[in-house]
Amino acid sequence: MYLIGEALIGDGAEVAHIDLLMGDKEGPIGTAFAHAVSQLSAGHTPLLAVIRPNLLTKPVTLVIPKVTLKTMTQVNEMFGPVQAAVAKGVADCVEEGAFSEVDIEKVVILASAFVHPDAADYNKIYRFNYGATKLAIHRALEKFPDAKTLIYEKDRAAHAIMGFKVQRLWDPPYLQVALDLVDMGKVASVLKELPENDHLIIEAGTPLIKKFGLNVISEIRKLRPNAFIIADMKILDTGNLEARMAADASADAVVISGLAPVSTLEKAISEARKVGIYSVVDMLNVQSPVKVIESLKVKPDIVELHRAIDTDDAAHAWGDIAAIKNAAGGKLLVATAGGVRVNVVRDALKAGAEILVVGRAITASKDIKRAADEFIEKIAKEEIDQFRVMTDF
Repeated sequence: MYLIGEALIGDGAEVAHIDLLMGDKEGPIGTAFAHAVSQLSAGHTPLLAVIRPNLLTKPVTLVIPKVTLKTMTQVNEMFGPVQAAVAKGVADCVEEGAFSEVDIEKVVILASAFVHPDAADYNKIYRFNYGATKLAIHRALEKFPDAKTLIYEKDRAAHAIMGFKVQRLWDPPYLQVALDLVDMGKVASVLKELPENDHLIIEAGTPLIKKFGLNVISEIRKLRPNAFIIADMKILDTGNLEARMAADASADAVVISGLAPVSTLEKAISEARKVGIYSVVDMLNVQSPVKVIESLKVKPDIVELHRAIDTDDAAHAWGDIAAIKNAAGGKLLVATAGGVRVNVVRDALKAGAEILVVGRAITASKDIKRAADEFIEKIAKEEIDQFRVMTDF
């Protein structure tokens, strides 16, 4: 047996986080257990979990401090409420039948416990660590999460302590606001007025990047730290280099021109995938987007059907969205750009568009928030719960 469990419970300085390993005494977990007991390190002295002095819990459990214990206050918290909580959590799992298929004399548990240096409330420390221990044990025994849960949940929640969230486009449709501006004052004004919404993403337009460089991404992020930001670079050459430049500037996606050579497209898409950002192929002036996608060995994350600003009198660029998706094996999003107004949103969505790229209809509006809200209302998607932590499984 070699099982792994993890759980975080609570809030504030007393928040509890348990990393748990469970396995046979005769296996690698048992060996790690013996080494931990016999090879001590300053500030991280492990301790056997006891319900009270002289009453060991079973399965035998070793509590290992994650944070270096520097003061007697920290030592007392670890040897007091944390030790008791972990021991009682293990014992209660035995009583409740969690170990019904396990010989508790043949397995051991390693429980790494976090205690913040500012923690002070013994009651909270105990209760949070007790709950985290039980949850980690159940998750280990159930081999949580399975692949289906992992894929379903991975983009739905922000890390509770990270302080910001990295957006992923898992719940289309989206409104993409294109900042095709050359005045940073205007950019700041637009960003401040745009509503906070999980289905609104921001594009640093080509004119904006050409004037201020990729550093403009950082300036946008100062005002919208949680935003999904696209760098519309319309890459035509040096695909891998420019895709990495966009990622290094903290962009979430980079735009490559569909007119670029196939090798450039493939290098940019591969590099974007390598550094964890989205690749967008802009089909402006491309005669057959389907053929371009079919020619690529690696497929982009997004295809943008783009009607040029200078040809606003042309038909909207819905194209054959189904054929484009089919050419990519169904695994891409399709955006439509160029003169998109509120009155055509439903037509675009009906045609299969999943991202609506809107520029002047919002950025040139006298009431930017209201203009954006009108588009969001037409999209008709509920806000995403971005703060799921551990009680929703």
